[in-house]
Amino acid sequence: MAVLLNNVTLPVRHTEEMLRKKVAKLLHLSLRELGEIEIVRRSIDARKKPELYYVYLLRLCLPKEERFRKFPNVTLDTRQPYVLPPQGEARLMSRPVIIGTGPAGLFAGLMLAEAGYQPILLERGLPAAARKEAVDAFWAGAPLNPDCNVSFGEGGAGTFSDGKLNTLVKDNAGRNRKVLELFCRFGADSSILYEQKPHVGTDRLISIVTAMREEILRLGGEVRFSSRAADFCVEADKLKAVLVETADGTRYELKTEVLIAATGHSARDTFRVLASRGFSMEAKAFAVGFRVQHRQRDISLSQYGEREADFLPPAPYKLAAKTSVGRGVYSFCMCPGGYVVNASSEVGGTVVNGMSYADRGSENANAAIIVSVTPEDFRRYGTGALAGLAFQEELEKRAFLAGQGKIPVQLYGDFLSGRESQSFGGIQPCLAGQYRFSRLNGILDAPLETAFVEGMTRFGRQIKGFDAPDVILAGVESRTSSPVRIFRDAAFQANVRGFYPCGEGAGYAGGITSAAMDGLKVAEAVIAQYCPAW
Repeated sequence: MAVLLNNVTLPVRHTEEMLRKKVAKLLHLSLRELGEIEIVRRSIDARKKPELYYVYLLRLCLPKEERFRKFPNVTLDTRQPYVLPPQGEARLMSRPVIIGTGPAGLFAGLMLAEAGYQPILLERGLPAAARKEAVDAFWAGAPLNPDCNVSFGEGGAGTFSDGKLNTLVKDNAGRNRKVLELFCRFGADSSILYEQKPHVGTDRLISIVTAMREEILRLGGEVRFSSRAADFCVEADKLKAVLVETADGTRYELKTEVLIAATGHSARDTFRVLASRGFSMEAKAFAVGFRVQHRQRDISLSQYGEREADFLPPAPYKLAAKTSVGRGVYSFCMCPGGYVVNASSEVGGTVVNGMSYADRGSENANAAIIVSVTPEDFRRYGTGALAGLAFQEELEKRAFLAGQGKIPVQLYGDFLSGRESQSFGGIQPCLAGQYRFSRLNGILDAPLETAFVEGMTRFGRQIKGFDAPDVILAGVESRTSSPVRIFRDAAFQANVRGFYPCGEGAGYAGGITSAAMDGLKVAEAVIAQYCPAW
């Protein structure tokens, strides 16, 4: 049996030979006795600048491992590999349908395809390569395509993001590892298996999700692009079919007993249909704010110090504060060496997000600095499940008007003074999409704006220059998570039987990895209940 060796520290400029010597010394072994070393996790300890260290968790197969159990930081490796459950006994007479090809939908589809269920995936947008062309055209000034943009299309919203694969979800079933292994299988670098903050990048995600789709097709599944779930046929609280609408307006009924709804957080038309059809759902808390840009080297200097700032990969940060009124402010989706992108998905609304390519090679770091909102903040829209959705829409309309359809940007110093910026300062923008100097003041409600400023001030005490006058703001960041939660029971089904809410849009995930893991969970639930009749 293998053992895990934790808390192995070495300078960040160490060699593989230094690592092996350190492990051999810790375990009182010769280098000849030491076998293969597998890195399970690696993180950076920057608490004692200028001395920076990598901290390792390692896996080793050792002879007579029981003699090593008394060593500090040595434990048996009891992790279990991920396995799908045995098929259930209920006969599934029609192929399962999945709405959406983001991480939740793709991973659920892949698991069902591998188990022989031949799923049908519906995607309102285009395949990843064609989607990239449509997004690039929009960023260059072409009209927005409401069905194919940064939010909709193969790969989901995460495709045009930093591609971060870290998650805080507790996992005892091996799903996290399985997700990372599948990403590697379809083209990601193997370093994501052990880096504390694994990252893929938009450019690589496009080819990865394409390869995943091709595997689903090879296994007998089907992916129908430009196909939107327009309505649902429900009889006696049981799903009977989904009404599909194609890009040319054609509608047809697709019968199914099992439908996995992995719609993503921006499918507002779908949320409205579900609410009208009596699906149980509620408004939930989320957060809104602005994207902020800093010079990446300034962030790396602050995080790593002068000695290692140019040696290590571009530094991330993670910040959080509770304001004087008790409202939380925190950084979200931080993109080292990234771009602020126009992520709008509806005509008349403007949304921004952050994105990095695999090399994280831009001059700037960016992150959303967001303020928590609760149902009390959108009480003016009522107490229904869609109140938060209406609140999001209002902020996005304000941002659209402020930027006259382009990304509204403003220097932080001008934001504090309430005036429109005239030129950039020492930070030059890294933006994907057309932009316009505007006043961001008033896009957020006054209490949220006050909290945002208080958060920026506090973060400026932690990272020098974080609240400098020439920091670039862009708005509005409103799609941090779904504004609704669709209720599901222990079997992962909604109050309408056969309907499985899944992923971020359903309110059960936050990010690529957690959404993919939720896709695995729901696929497992379907497999455990049904066996295909064909």
